[in-house]
Amino acid sequence: MHVPPNILSAFVTLLVTIGPVETAVVFASLTAGVHHEQRGSLARRSILIAGLVLLLFATGGAFVLSLLHVSLSAFRFAGGILLFLQALTLTFSSPGLSSLNSKEREDAERPGDIAVFPLAFPLIAGPGSLSAAVLVMGRTAGWIEGLSILAMILACMLLTFGAMRVAERLIAVLGATGADVVSRISGVLLAGLAAQFVFDGLASAPFIR
Repeated sequence: MHVPPNILSAFVTLLVTIGPVETAVVFASLTAGVHHEQRGSLARRSILIAGLVLLLFATGGAFVLSLLHVSLSAFRFAGGILLFLQALTLTFSSPGLSSLNSKEREDAERPGDIAVFPLAFPLIAGPGSLSAAVLVMGRTAGWIEGLSILAMILACMLLTFGAMRVAERLIAVLGATGADVVSRISGVLLAGLAAQFVFDGLASAPFIR
């Protein structure tokens, strides 16, 4: 079965920006204390919220950009740079943890509901994955490809939910080194995809024609 290159590229972009393995590692760390008994509920609600936000960005992102008079070419350029910065973070620093600052981590480790913040946002539906949802949807040609992108987002959410539910076993199998290798490979792949978005944005810029 032949998979169009842009569809495969879109799936990889969404997968590495959402990062199921990296998300599971951070989720296990944040829920190791007071939230341990609530893990199942937190995982379900955070995935539902993040998935809804990602779907809204994918379907309505272009319309919002048009209201702001921001062309898709400009957003491809800016989004590509943003994804490249995320790729550098994945490649050279602590994966996942970089999406949360020290204050956010302190708040997450206290008693309270952390499903929306910081689990759904910015851990799962962060700036990188939200930008990626808009960018990959902007590449689609026709409603069939558009539905394929939405299906990919749902598939990534299911993979992330599964990783969160088996987070401790996943960490035990991969170990710190294995999780680090996964994040660094993801970072390298994302760097190439991000550069392509920048090139696409420049190629369609009106001042270059």
